[in-house]
Amino acid sequence: MGEVYLARDTKLNRQVALKFLPAQYASDKEFKERFKREAQAAAVLNHPNIITIHEVAEHESRPYISMEYVEGVSLKELIARGGLSIDRIIDIAGQICGALAQAHQTGIVHRDVKPQNILVDRDGRLRILDFGLAKVKKEAMLTQLGTTVGTVAYMSPEQARGEDVDHRTDIWALGVVLHEMLTGEMPFKGEHDQAVIYSILNAEPRPMTGSVIELEQVVNKALAKNPGERYQTVSEVLDDLRLMKEGFDSGTSSTLVARTQALPSIAVLPFANLSADKEQEYFCDGMAEEIINALAQVEGLHVVARTSAFSFRDKKADVREIGRRLNVGAVLEGSVRKAGAKLRISAQLVNVADGYHLWSERYDRDIGGSCCPEDIFCIQDEISLAIVGKLKVKLLGGEKTKILKRHTQDLDAYNLYLKGRYFWDKRTEESLNKSIECFNQAVEKDPEYALAHAGLADSYITLQDYSLLSPKPLLQKAKEAALKALEVDPTLAEAHNSLAQVLFREWDWEGGESEHKRAIELNPNYASARHWYALLLTYAARFDEAIAEMKKAWELDPLSLIINRNLGLVLYFARRYDKAVEQLQRTLEMDPSFSLAHAALGQAYLQKSMYQEALVELQKESELRGGLDAVVEVWKGIALVKVGKRSEAYGILDDLLKRAKRAYVSPVLLACLYFALGEKDKGFERLDEAHRERDSRLLETKVLPEFDGVRSDPRFKELLKKVGLEK
Repeated sequence: MGEVYLARDTKLNRQVALKFLPAQYASDKEFKERFKREAQAAAVLNHPNIITIHEVAEHESRPYISMEYVEGVSLKELIARGGLSIDRIIDIAGQICGALAQAHQTGIVHRDVKPQNILVDRDGRLRILDFGLAKVKKEAMLTQLGTTVGTVAYMSPEQARGEDVDHRTDIWALGVVLHEMLTGEMPFKGEHDQAVIYSILNAEPRPMTGSVIELEQVVNKALAKNPGERYQTVSEVLDDLRLMKEGFDSGTSSTLVARTQALPSIAVLPFANLSADKEQEYFCDGMAEEIINALAQVEGLHVVARTSAFSFRDKKADVREIGRRLNVGAVLEGSVRKAGAKLRISAQLVNVADGYHLWSERYDRDIGGSCCPEDIFCIQDEISLAIVGKLKVKLLGGEKTKILKRHTQDLDAYNLYLKGRYFWDKRTEESLNKSIECFNQAVEKDPEYALAHAGLADSYITLQDYSLLSPKPLLQKAKEAALKALEVDPTLAEAHNSLAQVLFREWDWEGGESEHKRAIELNPNYASARHWYALLLTYAARFDEAIAEMKKAWELDPLSLIINRNLGLVLYFARRYDKAVEQLQRTLEMDPSFSLAHAALGQAYLQKSMYQEALVELQKESELRGGLDAVVEVWKGIALVKVGKRSEAYGILDDLLKRAKRAYVSPVLLACLYFALGEKDKGFERLDEAHRERDSRLLETKVLPEFDGVRSDPRFKELLKKVGLEK
């Protein structure tokens, strides 16, 4: 579009940049018009992040633009150097958003946003230039429909098709620039322009392994192929960037660096059962489970948790799509075929970036008509070590010992353990009782099976939150199981995690935190340890730490329903209600029937004074749970109080009090409803009862919004001391 010279303005004694229309185009009317339009578009914009136009003139019949001279480098050069911090990336994106927001408000679409067109001065301030392709709203297009203008790699799908565009094409380009800043690579690649255009129109963006989750979400939304599914204004992008920056752990985000050497990362999919015998399903799951557990012990290897990896069972998704959704660089898939005494196990490691195999192997074994544990476990070890070697992770002696460790030699016990974890993940009273049954059967078959004891402890811990049983005896059973697991194996991360939960539910917060940290130290890839530690931090009102830890759990297990839901609850307790609503809505998009997600969304709506929306969500939860859940009923009662229907709220309270005579109803829940109705004394009576019963909901005392109206009461302060939340 031009030849640029550094010059001196002799009248004002300043340096300027002179951009001349190339001589070969000086007589071309269309080029001269576009050149003039560039100057006009930039000149009407008065913004610190848009290049300043001083004048438009001609020299020897060649048009030129005199503009601000910026001493610095292009954003392209900054990206090439690498090492941009997350804070710096957010700052740069924010400045781009501010400039584009003003352009769009003026009716101007840039249509060629790219790092080459963004200058950064020595103070770090940006200037966007080259509005040569800018299209002013309502102005006839100077290029014919069906032709493309702009730089191919940054074109939106509609721009690449040669269609008319609006301001959302700039939002797409901003998404490409963000992706490039974070990874150093383009989201859509190809050997030539047509290949790039094909990728833009048909492929998903390249995975952003190692980047910050919230920024990846911003990029993916900006790069939605349908303009209606993108951000609709750059102001929306800017709002998300600001909220994201506020949510980062103080003192941590500034040390994060984009495009550092990303950890090797892998997801292990459930092995396909190619046998006629459906009972082989558990054996297939066991293969994948053992490989996940083995790889999770390797320092420097990021391993996606079983819950997320197994969510793709029986789904015919492309491995690159699976890798993108799980944010990993490699995916292991395999199959098991058993015919009589013959067992064949195939495994292949696939590179997510291009879909090519990195490694594959087949294992044929004669098992003598039955599944020999020794032989099968040896196959698992072979596969685990082969994958680690292929991923070029340094394998130290200690790590190799951990990889080859086996928790049981009894296949029946192992299969029962897998079933137990499956039911535990579902988080309903019925499923938790089934998980307890499975874990008990597993330890009957192998009393020294530490993992099964830890699973039993986790089930008793979780059952406190989902049943009508008194919490005291459940907590005692959980403690016994956790201690037994540690007695068998003091180095088991799962056992330390279980004991941590028991301790802080006994109000030993320091002991609980210490055990959680020990679990994470033993296995940094154990998502449940980070998940439960995040809850402890939440209840202690250490919200920045809690959000950071919960996000680490999410990275390890991005499709876990309980982690997604509880990330919403952490945001709720932190009083970030808008973000809590967004997160809970995302959880419900994954599974509209997941336990208590509608109730949590209803609670968030209540705090936003969206009472009708809250009642709708609570009614949905009530229908899913058969209308018997005390959590749902209490928040329905609170919502009714808010809309002035106190008599109906009292009706709910009476029903709950009658039910409490037959089964356990959390006194903490009853206290919430009493406080909403203004009956403080009765509310505190229920809280005293909850303390006697070791009710797990007292853990929320310090952060529950429903208690905000009584926090100044001396009785409340005394309660906080009793549960260890105040000195």
